[in-house]
Amino acid sequence: MQTLSNSIQISHILLKEALNTAKVIVDATAGNGNDTLFLAQNAQSNTDIYAFDIQAEALYNAKEKMKNSCIRTDIKVNFIQASHDEVQTHVEDNLDLVIFNLGYLPGGNHAITTKSETTLKALQIMLNKLNVHGHIAVVVYPGHEEGLKESQLIKDFASSLAKKYFTVGWYQMINHNNNAPALCWIEKVGE
Repeated sequence: MQTLSNSIQISHILLKEALNTAKVIVDATAGNGNDTLFLAQNAQSNTDIYAFDIQAEALYNAKEKMKNSCIRTDIKVNFIQASHDEVQTHVEDNLDLVIFNLGYLPGGNHAITTKSETTLKALQIMLNKLNVHGHIAVVVYPGHEEGLKESQLIKDFASSLAKKYFTVGWYQMINHNNNAPALCWIEKVGE
């Protein structure tokens, strides 16, 4: 069995470790609910999860997935129909863990996709709200035009973060095509 065959698997391996201490979590792109479900199944008791998406269809899918697959009553999952760059409006607490799974809704309208401008704004806001030792995972999909733009913007931005405050990794399958999805993993190490 392959353990590192794609960026989502790598993100889940890293997220699972971070979930040991995370109490306030944001799924910045709820989509069909796969990451929300993963977070909920692996979160500690008394954790708040905020799942954002601009599409009602996505939030419906995510809620249905949670209803059918997660029976936990010791965590709270909040579904929010809003852009991830509006996190400050909906989440008062500082953040421990964030995941972005960018691009378009699988099985949905491919013309509706995350946009580099709002994603970068959201990332900046969440970095400011992130607690020390908190983590942000950003899965990018450079295989489509907006995804390529978003991928390069995220990589350039993350590369510029001061190492005194952040540790950043970029994980991509190098023996796959040039446009293979990638994971940007950020840990806040100082204030």
